Amino acid sequence: MQNLVILAGNVGATPEVRTTQGGTKITQFSLATSRPKRDSEGKILKDADGRRVEDTEWHRITCFNGVGKTVAQYVDKGQKVMVRGRIHYTRWTDNENVERYGVEIIADEVTFLSRGRQQQGNTQDHGGLDDDDVPF
Repeated sequence: MQNLVILAGNVGATPEVRTTQGGTKITQFSLATSRPKRDSEGKILKDADGRRVEDTEWHRITCFNGVGKTVAQYVDKGQKVMVRGRIHYTRWTDNENVERYGVEIIADEVTFLSRGRQQQGNTQDHGGLDDDDVPF
């Protein structure tokens, strides 16, 4: 059996980087995924303007090592990415002695589906092609 998650969505905020006491760098960001809302008969709901109504879910994504470094350098709010990883559940007791639960996705791969920010000083020439000119 395998714990495997694949999500594609929009980054909700600029990724945050922190360092553990042991020196491990951890990069975290939120990812929004959406799907159409359906009525009791399974038909997709539409608003007054004829646009479909969607349910949005937010996921906490955690990256380590090289994946985390790349995400911290190049990913920004609003960018479309695909995350491949695993679900990780945590349980703890807070200061008021209440048991709490959390879930996050530990990313093994983050694929850029749209352009994010470029590293400062990166003046790479793309030959005058826009994203719309690329045939794939």
